[in-house]
Amino acid sequence: MSELSTDLRHNIEQAADLICASKHAVALSGAGISTPSGIPDFRSEGSGLWTRSDPMEVASLRVFRYHPEKFFAWMRSLALLIFQANPNPAHLALTRLEQAGYIKTIITQNIDGLHHRAGSQHVLEVHGSLQTLTCIGCYRRFDSSGFIEPYLENGEIPHCPNCNNILKPDAVLFEEQLPYRTWQQAEQASRSCDLMLVTGSSLEVLPVAGLPMRALENQAHLIIVNQTPTYIDDHADIVLRVDVAEIIPRIAEEVLGE
Repeated sequence: MSELSTDLRHNIEQAADLICASKHAVALSGAGISTPSGIPDFRSEGSGLWTRSDPMEVASLRVFRYHPEKFFAWMRSLALLIFQANPNPAHLALTRLEQAGYIKTIITQNIDGLHHRAGSQHVLEVHGSLQTLTCIGCYRRFDSSGFIEPYLENGEIPHCPNCNNILKPDAVLFEEQLPYRTWQQAEQASRSCDLMLVTGSSLEVLPVAGLPMRALENQAHLIIVNQTPTYIDDHADIVLRVDVAEIIPRIAEEVLGE
């Protein structure tokens, strides 16, 4: 890791102190926590997925219903990156903070499953996941492991072994509702926490972008670690515009006395 400036070291120490003093801390992660694992985000200038494709033309519920082959063709390259990716130091640091009892819940906008693979147990995937698939005909749910290899290797669209309808990945598409129970749990966690740690999210996508406001309404402390500004920076206790894969482990080391 690189040498830190005095100001940055001070901010890390302050962030660690706030986490140590909290009773019910929650982490909210976005695409920026997974870019160090090789998964592109959606909105960064030049590299973001939506700078190269119109999401309504490739990742909307309408496209999936009427042109599923278009969705699966677009999704394949992203799925390849997701299933080849490994958790990075930021994921692992959050897991250590959870295991030590400091973080009670991780709310994530990501569909890559890397928090689970890092060992975290209390993860709310508010935008769903690619780890499971649901049949659009009989609504049976399947683990993606039995279908992902033919899709990644040959572009084979997964079909239900029960009724032969197409299996839809359980990732939330544009025009689709968030998973109700998961969203309710995320709102409750945000309203009841006394500290929220935002990691790698630009807080541009509603309704998730509103969760830090729910935390602030409960007088919670707010720490933001993100390389670009967010709408709520002025209300945060600490804002760190740095690489999450470098700084989240530093914060965890300070908290854990390592």
